[in-house]
Amino acid sequence: MAVADVLAGRNLTLALPDALNVFPKATPQQKGGGADLSYGTLRFFGEVNAYLTQLLEKPLSNTDINALLLVAIYQLLHDQAEDFTVVNQAVKAASYAKPRWAKSLVNGVLRNFLRQKASLAVKQSSNEVAVYAYQQWWINKLKQQYPNDWQAILQVGNTHPPMTLRVNAKQSSKESYAKLLARHDISLTTLSGAAVMLTKPMAVEQVPGFSEGVVSVQDYGAQLAASLLDVKSGMRVLDACSAPGGKTGHLLETAQLHLTALDNDAGRLERVASNLTRLQMQADLQLGDAASWQSEQAFDRILADVPCTASGIVRRHVDIKWLRRESDIVSFTQQQAVILANLWHLLAKGGKLLYATCSVFAEENQQQIDRFLQLNSDARQLPIVLTDDRIENIHMQNGQLLPTNGHDGFFYALLQKV
Repeated sequence: MAVADVLAGRNLTLALPDALNVFPKATPQQKGGGADLSYGTLRFFGEVNAYLTQLLEKPLSNTDINALLLVAIYQLLHDQAEDFTVVNQAVKAASYAKPRWAKSLVNGVLRNFLRQKASLAVKQSSNEVAVYAYQQWWINKLKQQYPNDWQAILQVGNTHPPMTLRVNAKQSSKESYAKLLARHDISLTTLSGAAVMLTKPMAVEQVPGFSEGVVSVQDYGAQLAASLLDVKSGMRVLDACSAPGGKTGHLLETAQLHLTALDNDAGRLERVASNLTRLQMQADLQLGDAASWQSEQAFDRILADVPCTASGIVRRHVDIKWLRRESDIVSFTQQQAVILANLWHLLAKGGKLLYATCSVFAEENQQQIDRFLQLNSDARQLPIVLTDDRIENIHMQNGQLLPTNGHDGFFYALLQKV
């Protein structure tokens, strides 16, 4: 099961396809339902695991039965299915398991949960891991760094993410595309810039114009990068750590650029190439590590979308909340510092570098920039300015974009070489 694999340390994006492939005759709807249950259980793992812990005399050594109980409790808490249906299906699934005791255990645990649900909820109401569904160190860090916003950040991370599209300005306009969606009876909200948000998410292959490159799927907050970098036609631009190519494509939609897309993973660089082909655009694709890659010519603009904890996009990657360790922050900040130092040498005098993460942790963001500025006298940080026609629904504090219902969490710092 995908949930069991993630709890054993595997990434959900790898575990889920393997789990679904075990059932080759499953319909797309059944596979979609399985994915929803996996995401939901991991999204609220802290809560459902707290209930399960109270119901068991000791932890289960059988990881599959443990995961089955977690999924069932998640359904009983958050799904619309009838209680008796959830219990019966879980018991039936347990009957196929090798341990003979599994069927009776699953039946007993779930029926006890239904009988004791109210009293169990009271007992764990003071357990922050259960209440907010994050690891305790994560909760504590947000409390310390965002004393006024920590609860909102945690709560948004437990919601379903919006589906936002970016209209390719070289093929259409936002207004024209909105009319196209209306003809398909697809409801949307028009945002600023090139963004439109679908009222109801849909499979990307069903999005009108996607395969033709008219639109791309990109979070509203991520769409800020292209405009903040302040590119102009004719400039030499480097998109470091470019995969999967969302920001690469957006930059090319913004101006006529000599753009180099760099990434250290050949497979991910192929995704950049695929996206550019779909958008009918070209860039110089380079396989290399942004921490050491060199160029004979300097760049006018550099986008440094560096590796990070991804703590600002956990509603899209729910496994991160449980796989990430606090010690990972140190590893990421060290990697970011090396990348930033190397890219700075590739920037022309007077040029601008946009440092970006999808993190909300200060160590990876402004604290990282403050250290860089102390070490580089030729660097100055420019203010992040959002013009009036782009500021709606954006929750930004000094470059830190806090996650909301309308966008994910990001950090942006614009540096200029003087």
